[in-house]
Amino acid sequence: MIRVLLADDQTLVRAGFRSILVGEPDIDVLGEADDGAQAVRLAAELRPDVVLMDIRMPVLDGLEATRRIVRDARLAGVRVVILTTFDLDEYVYGAIRAGASGFLVKDTEPAELIHGVRVVARGDALLAPSVTRRLIAEFALRSAAPPPDAALDALTAREREVLELVAAGMSNDEIARRLVLSTATAKTHVSRILAKVGARARAQLVVLAYESGMVRPGWLG
Repeated sequence: MIRVLLADDQTLVRAGFRSILVGEPDIDVLGEADDGAQAVRLAAELRPDVVLMDIRMPVLDGLEATRRIVRDARLAGVRVVILTTFDLDEYVYGAIRAGASGFLVKDTEPAELIHGVRVVARGDALLAPSVTRRLIAEFALRSAAPPPDAALDALTAREREVLELVAAGMSNDEIARRLVLSTATAKTHVSRILAKVGARARAQLVVLAYESGMVRPGWLG
């Protein structure tokens, strides 16, 4: 069962998401928060698998709430998906850098919302759609070039291949097919890359790959 926490200051938005998700046999909505501080408290109390987090909320905004959840070692299994009204929102990029697993636009179709929750719950990044990859690439290219990351030097040649495909938005299954590996092996490679570079979520690997210059927009077609 995938356990979900809803965090949005608009009651109708939470009610809409709840009505969509509770009809799924593998999803359980544990609770709702109407501000970022409450979202952090409920995440610690309920330990959901996925938090759907609005970016703009009173008391504590979604960006800071995401940072606090991600930095709490007790909540290592909690994944955050940012909700935004705008698909070009620089706060989204900041949230992904902070450790969020991806984002959804609030007017997304019900089937996409359900799919997104399942994708993130199984450990994949919610970054597969081409528009999302373009967004991440755009903001990554705008950011100041970081100093060389020694962690990348620690990656094996195979791990660098896998990282490039993660940055292209591929799932573990897709990476496995591309590199002629088992899905379990692809997943193991991703887990090792996360550990070596000190990243919390796959989405951070996408940002790292673009910021380091390892990949560029459109490199895989």
